[in-house]
Amino acid sequence: MMFLQRILFVVLASLVAFTTLPARAETPDAALAKLLDEAKAAASVPGACAQPGVDRLVRIFCDGKIRVGVREYYPLFGTREGSVRSGYDVDVARGLAKHLGVEPVFTRVNAASRIPLLADDKIDLTIATMGHNAQRDGQVRFIRPHYYQSETIIVGPKGLTIRDWPDVASRTICVTIGNGSNAQIVSHNARLMLFDEAGVLPDRLRDETCTLAAQDDSFFDYYFTDPAFAGSYDRKFGFAQLPWGMAVALSGSDRLARALDLTSQIFHRDGIFLDIAKENRIGLGFLQRQRAVWNRPECNTDTGASNPACVLPPLSSVLEPTPIAAQVAAIEGWIQKHTGIAVQLPMFKTMPAWSLFKAGIINSLVLVAGALVATLLFALILGALQSSRSFLLRWPARAFTVILQSSPVVLTLVISAAVALALFPYSSAVAIGAAIVALGLMNGANAGQAIAEAMHTLRTERGGPPAPITELFGRAVSRSATQIVSFLVNAAKGTPIASFIGAPELLSALTDITSFASGRASTYSLLLVFYVCVVIVVVWLCDKLRVWLERRQMVTA
Repeated sequence: MMFLQRILFVVLASLVAFTTLPARAETPDAALAKLLDEAKAAASVPGACAQPGVDRLVRIFCDGKIRVGVREYYPLFGTREGSVRSGYDVDVARGLAKHLGVEPVFTRVNAASRIPLLADDKIDLTIATMGHNAQRDGQVRFIRPHYYQSETIIVGPKGLTIRDWPDVASRTICVTIGNGSNAQIVSHNARLMLFDEAGVLPDRLRDETCTLAAQDDSFFDYYFTDPAFAGSYDRKFGFAQLPWGMAVALSGSDRLARALDLTSQIFHRDGIFLDIAKENRIGLGFLQRQRAVWNRPECNTDTGASNPACVLPPLSSVLEPTPIAAQVAAIEGWIQKHTGIAVQLPMFKTMPAWSLFKAGIINSLVLVAGALVATLLFALILGALQSSRSFLLRWPARAFTVILQSSPVVLTLVISAAVALALFPYSSAVAIGAAIVALGLMNGANAGQAIAEAMHTLRTERGGPPAPITELFGRAVSRSATQIVSFLVNAAKGTPIASFIGAPELLSALTDITSFASGRASTYSLLLVFYVCVVIVVVWLCDKLRVWLERRQMVTA
């Protein structure tokens, strides 16, 4: 009896132990096979394929094809010549379709259409160099693990030593408008030169318009296959790693997304992604690291795609908001509601934009004040030299004035910047100083000529013995007050041109802001308001100066 009781106890204990053990994880292969079998069985049910709202994986087996959105011109990733498609994305699509046992049907997509085409059920899957960021998670369902990863790289001449961020401070980097990395570049005190299309960047490097360019490494991979380009330029450093994701629609794609998750795991584990990348001559570093990850026991399971230790998080590209961001957004909404005008004020909503905006205003005010002082100073100096009775002083000053009057403003600005850079290393202060000198010379030369002409008129009017030089020069300055004031106002109005040589005044700052934020029309309208206000103040102050000079002339006459 005791013996039977012991046997019964052991059996019960074994049953309890068995039922309390965690379920053993399946391999992704087994989970995928089960899922595909279920979908194929559902597709084989008479009438199932005609039912509305059928899961897209079931419908794919109904049709025997999967509709994939790919790019048609993104060298090495998705290109089309006639009816021939090639590239990493295209070959990945073919590999997935083969693994599912269906045929791929390709549709052309671009950055703007790849998500809407999924939402409109025009394609089942997009594989189109799409970065996975947190904002897009609300628009599509990304396949995990990611099938590739890019990063922004700085490219420049091989002889140029650039190793990290401190080396690019105060340098100008060519970028494309809207690139998500622009804000990060600006935050390291680099200046931006903006282009609409990335395709022009290699040409601008070759013709030396750009010394440095920033763009995805996947973009430059193609150009580095050119021996001439690779012989002249190299990658300086990279940043802002961005995982690329295949994506399906948010609704009606649960089984399809699950099947692609598992397939992507298998492709990483077995090196299939890596082999496709080798065939297309793209970078292998990310895929090699991912292959090691998906061969780890804790990742090589049917739940690996949801394991945070295995999958990469999406890029969080949200910029730090300002304390008044919510109020600014409310004001934008109020204006649109009551006027129908969509006003965007990005410079008040994120900290990077706000910092640039503040620095731009301060630099612009310094530039305006400096240009006014320089104009007045050069006017007095050149006016005095041109009024001299010594031809050794008078004629060189007149020749210098004629040269300045004949030179385009931009050329004078560039020459001034070139001389400054020959003497000092580039910095924001040097650029602003060069702009102040150029604007002061251009406008001061004209004002100085007016003073010299007034001096000549006074000497003619007086006749007789020579009057004291100082007294006569003071009266000449007073007589030419109107012209001096006009050129002072011109100097203030001309300060935005300093952005041409990279001076970080407000125009440059707002241009940098619009490179990573929306609202270009509103931003530049605000710039116009700023300069109108500045010029009004300058005109008011100059008018006070003119009245003082004219009264002084009346007293001394």
